[in-house]
Amino acid sequence: MKLVVGLGNPGARYRKTRHNVGFMVVDRLAVRWGIALGGRRHETELGVGTVAGVRTVLAKPQTFMNASGEAVAKLRRAYRLEPAVIIAVYDDLDLVVGRVRVRGSGGAGGHRGVASLIAAIGASFARVRVGIGRPAGGVDPVEFVLESFTPAERPLIEGAVECAAESVESLLRDGLERTMNVFNRPLAAG
Repeated sequence: MKLVVGLGNPGARYRKTRHNVGFMVVDRLAVRWGIALGGRRHETELGVGTVAGVRTVLAKPQTFMNASGEAVAKLRRAYRLEPAVIIAVYDDLDLVVGRVRVRGSGGAGGHRGVASLIAAIGASFARVRVGIGRPAGGVDPVEFVLESFTPAERPLIEGAVECAAESVESLLRDGLERTMNVFNRPLAAG
């Protein structure tokens, strides 16, 4: 069994914000694979089903972003999972809007939700990072991540959510190395 965790903040106020891209990807996977999300256990909205031929728990922690690790640690214990079978999906300020990158492990890169995961379960989990860009003109990044995407950014983020869902499916089906080779290619010029 694998665990796919989308990072975000619970509640309607945050639903379409930059910080909730991880939730958006989990929602997309749930629709694509006919998995009902909504059961609430271990401080998480979750659903269990088969994604890309692999038994998978789709999870959206309801602890707020900065405490995501608490919920994931509870899920890990409940399902008896090693960190190596966990995939975290989250927003990344250091990637341009719409860019998706896959990594096998690493640090938090300043992301407090990821820092919470690392503190709770260690750093040996796969990551799917979805670019949300950096704020312009001295806007505080903490405020920026809680804003909605602009009309010009919406098609880019919609494409990124689709790409991130595909990369999660590839991680489950094909493994890390092959997925990184496919999804981490440089953007085409043009």
